[in-house]
Amino acid sequence: MLTGLLFLGLTIAVYLLAKRVYSSRGKMYTSPLIITPLLIISFLLMTGIPYDSYNAGGKWLTDLLQPATIAFAIPLHKNFKVLKKHAAEIAAGVLSGTVTAVISSMLLAKWLHLSSDLATSLVPRSVTTPIAMSISQSIGGVPSITAVFVILTGVLGTMMGPSVLRLFRIDNEIARGVSLGTAAHGTGTSKAFELSSLTGTISSIAMILTALLTIGVAPALLAVFLH
Repeated sequence: MLTGLLFLGLTIAVYLLAKRVYSSRGKMYTSPLIITPLLIISFLLMTGIPYDSYNAGGKWLTDLLQPATIAFAIPLHKNFKVLKKHAAEIAAGVLSGTVTAVISSMLLAKWLHLSSDLATSLVPRSVTTPIAMSISQSIGGVPSITAVFVILTGVLGTMMGPSVLRLFRIDNEIARGVSLGTAAHGTGTSKAFELSSLTGTISSIAMILTALLTIGVAPALLAVFLH
């Protein structure tokens, strides 16, 4: 119990330190999502502490993923009128983005000659972690590997997303929110809230819709792709 609390405290301390660095620098490569895992992994490798021992405390933060996802309902409620007004555009954008994400994952897996397990683990990479792991398990993937793909997708999407939006001169808050939430799930949504409250709210609903649509789209497309 004491060991778990120590590692929990260590993780939070490293995250807060990384967040402070990110706030002062503002560069994506200093993001806590990149710095924190690298520092924790380095610490475990240098000290020889087993991951299971560390995870005795770290798993409590993992368990907070689901209630954190549900908390996105608060800004959704505050901006319900805007969401209702643009419901069709949001739904169309998320649907096209979801289908593109699943198909591109399958094509990437084929191009890299990944095994069946890795291919199916890659498919739900654009979905928030708790739901992505459940989808992965249901379609025959490996949830822990899916979690890695989800994190990589989120980090890359957050790093490249703003630049892509600027490149194509996409400055509409609805379009930005749909893009970041569909492509980079919770990580993208965090970045969207940095742009504006409305962009973050749209990203939240896009993230949730992407998860729901992937549950239905992924198995169907996977069945077609494999046959």
